[in-house]
Amino acid sequence: MNPTSNTGLSPETALRIALTPGDPSGIGPDLCLMLAQQARPVELVAICDPELMQARARTLQLPFSWRLLDPATPPAPTAAGELCILPVPLQAAATCGQPDTANARYVLETLDRAVAGCRDGSLAAMVTGPVNKAQINEAGIPFSGHTEYLAAATGADDVVMMLATEGLRVALATTHVPLRDVSDLITAPLLERVLRILHGALRRNFAIAQPRITVCGLNPHAGEGGHLGSEERDVMIPLLDRLRGEGFDLAGPLPADTVFTRDRLQHTDAVLAMYHDQGLPVLKHMGFGRAVNITLGLPIIRTSVDHGTAYELAGTGRADPGSLQYAVKCAIDMIAATAGDS
Repeated sequence: MNPTSNTGLSPETALRIALTPGDPSGIGPDLCLMLAQQARPVELVAICDPELMQARARTLQLPFSWRLLDPATPPAPTAAGELCILPVPLQAAATCGQPDTANARYVLETLDRAVAGCRDGSLAAMVTGPVNKAQINEAGIPFSGHTEYLAAATGADDVVMMLATEGLRVALATTHVPLRDVSDLITAPLLERVLRILHGALRRNFAIAQPRITVCGLNPHAGEGGHLGSEERDVMIPLLDRLRGEGFDLAGPLPADTVFTRDRLQHTDAVLAMYHDQGLPVLKHMGFGRAVNITLGLPIIRTSVDHGTAYELAGTGRADPGSLQYAVKCAIDMIAATAGDS
């Protein structure tokens, strides 16, 4: 599905982007304020408590002013030192570095408001800051991550987590599941859904006419012909052959320890890893702080930072806004590519 096909957006109006700062006691508010220090050609809308942002700006000694979101007016470029805000009140005062389960519902409400805006067309995309999964779960709210939460919130049947940095995109067949469960989850139906979503998103959201996807094997040496595991032989190879017959450009399944070589990556647009820690350590080694998390398969555009809440850095001024900057840039690029595809 085209991420803006049911939102009523046009290229002229797709310029308003939501920022959800995430956990109010972490570095998310800091990053949004740092991002706001430079003028932007789009209107950045922080969905948060304005008093939180004002207090954090004072702590960081950053110039900051804000204006209330008016959805009835056209988007306007964001001036340096300014943010547009869609207010959501905190449930409890936020202290830097001291997470509070009382604010779990506040965090989720910011996400819900961003999703609603993207769905009704008042927002073109959402860019999310870091949250603390444990804090939300400890508040009695089951939460396995942004990816799963946004899939449920938008009614998406299947989504794919993909992280990207300069020169590398890594999508995941499975996400936040225990390693002992991965083998049972690697089925032909799952992999087919993931590959179709990834292939379609690369075409639609990244303007790649014929995506080249490299698929990692699950086992060492990609199963060594069945001697080190049968998933490649019994599940992956037959599926990949069938999809190649439909015109998919697929390499693999290949041993994961050789997929990420320079020569191989020059001939691929995305790598599909079988589990979270198979592909992401390489990507984060290449681009930590300059990478973006993208949820594919949603009916909206969503990008995110590639790091956590970093409570120890909140309010210190030492947080690095590079990943948030890249997430905003990626959202803008995806909006442009999607508009060109529509």
